[in-house]
Amino acid sequence: MRSHSSSWLGALLLSALLLAAALSFSQTPAAAPQHRATSTPYSGDLSIFETPGRDQKLHIDQVMTILRITPGKTVADIGAGSGWFTVRAAKRVTNTGKVYAIDINQQAIDYIRDRTRKEDVPNVITILNKPNDPGLPPDCIDAVLFLKAYHEIADPITFLRNLRASLRPGARIGIIERNGNGQDHGVNKDVILRETDEAGYRLLEEHDDLVKSDKMDTFLVLGLK
Repeated sequence: MRSHSSSWLGALLLSALLLAAALSFSQTPAAAPQHRATSTPYSGDLSIFETPGRDQKLHIDQVMTILRITPGKTVADIGAGSGWFTVRAAKRVTNTGKVYAIDINQQAIDYIRDRTRKEDVPNVITILNKPNDPGLPPDCIDAVLFLKAYHEIADPITFLRNLRASLRPGARIGIIERNGNGQDHGVNKDVILRETDEAGYRLLEEHDDLVKSDKMDTFLVLGLK
């Protein structure tokens, strides 16, 4: 009888300890989501983007063909910098299309406005974006390019989710990057694919070889899931 009573008390004590542990675990604050490191947005001399021969090294005409940038289309150049890609895309879509030049740096926005005025490229609209939002109108974009800019997006998953509402059916998103850890002006391909997948995008094509001559490692083409 005494042995049976001891077993029952032991089981009761074990149950109490397990309950206390469960309550303690449930009251432990959840860990805050971890964001990967990002690079400080560039704010120096914008002329560094105008390297002679870059059109050929980056095969920019092929890049635009892959992104289906044609007359009449609307394009977003995210992290536009000096407007190097902006003006090329604007000429490609002709005056029947338009290009949104998006940058978080007011200096870049002012530079692009002045450049497009001097070069008579009227179909460019500039947007000073927020760290987690491109600030684009809804349902207007056919093609997007992050040209060595993805590593500067402070909250890439939220940014990409906010971008979705601006994309038309069949829109193509290009990301051209070099390898890196986020804070060294590069992001590895597997990280980009993981983040874009979480934000609701799928990989359509890879054309890494096209961008090697411009010292880039990755050219991914994405679409909405």
